[in-house]
Amino acid sequence: MTGRLARLSPLLLLAWLQGALADTCPPWVLWQNFQKHLVSEDGRVIDYHSPALHSTSEGQAYALFMALVNNDRERFDQLLRWTENNLAQGDLHARLPAWQWGRKADKSWGVIDANSASDADLWLAYSLAEAGRLWSRPRLTTLARSLARRILAEESARLPGLGLMLLPGPRGFVMQDGRWRLNPSYLPLQLLRHMEQLLPEMGWQEILDNTLTMLQASRLGLIPDWILYDKRHRFLADTKHGNRGSYDAIRVYLWAGMLHPEEPARTTVLNLLAPMARLIEELGAPPRSIDTKTGQADMTGSPGFSAALLPLLQSLHHPRLVAQLQSQARNVLQHPDHYYDQVLALFALGWMEGRYRFDRHGYLLPRWTSPCTTTSHS
Repeated sequence: MTGRLARLSPLLLLAWLQGALADTCPPWVLWQNFQKHLVSEDGRVIDYHSPALHSTSEGQAYALFMALVNNDRERFDQLLRWTENNLAQGDLHARLPAWQWGRKADKSWGVIDANSASDADLWLAYSLAEAGRLWSRPRLTTLARSLARRILAEESARLPGLGLMLLPGPRGFVMQDGRWRLNPSYLPLQLLRHMEQLLPEMGWQEILDNTLTMLQASRLGLIPDWILYDKRHRFLADTKHGNRGSYDAIRVYLWAGMLHPEEPARTTVLNLLAPMARLIEELGAPPRSIDTKTGQADMTGSPGFSAALLPLLQSLHHPRLVAQLQSQARNVLQHPDHYYDQVLALFALGWMEGRYRFDRHGYLLPRWTSPCTTTSHS
């Protein structure tokens, strides 16, 4: 130790060491690649594998979350500006964002489908609320509360025999004969828990409780992409998508794996989803698609699927499977323009590397608020 450091008090020395560690935080290569290959200069997240080269409210909301995790205020503001100007006609206080924007049939560019998507809106409200708190920007917190109220007003419904529930969007999900179409992956418990903190006594706790009821309706512990709620028969297989669990449902396992150890529902949810770990052990990788009624799997999933299951396997204490899927997940770097794989990997590998956590109330704990202690593998 140099003479200058030796003269520092223990508290100042600790502060210096923390600063030195913080200065050596490894760059988030996966997030850098995502921005390089999938985000335009003006803040639009582009799915290059879609015919319309479309952008979605989901992609914008996910990118906002990642910018916050990386403490990138400039990128956050850029993404938010594009989202508000192009998906919400310039005012997110006044309307929920359209879910799809891109090249239209007449070759012009703009909103393709003005319907909103509640999962994107939930992630958007959450990211704004946490950016407002962590960066001390009250305007963002105010906007988050405005969005959260609008989500409840426009995207929720009171289902007979169940109670208040979040629908996938305001239009197209109320079926005939007392049925509603739901999407389990749209409802991360962390975000619902946080919405209850943001707007107490507004119904978010009831939505959370009913989400758990919906998940527990799965007899095999395998979650479908879509599910019907029937006022007489409760939860049924979806008439359009059947019992298939695939690209949507993979996120249910991802969100569950990242629950805080003190989350009251964590043990219940992990026990419910444990059959997926046994299935991975049999197949050697997550299934690309599965019949959630019979357990019959169809092929193995992409590297993004392998990444998405890592937090769950970590939380279920399967170190051998974690090591096996980590090796598979590294292949996401070979396809940097595959939007969905990259998103799944950002969430999962970012969490595995300790770049962020959720606390028991759903608040975000990004690593930049404390010294860096882990090494990036992405």
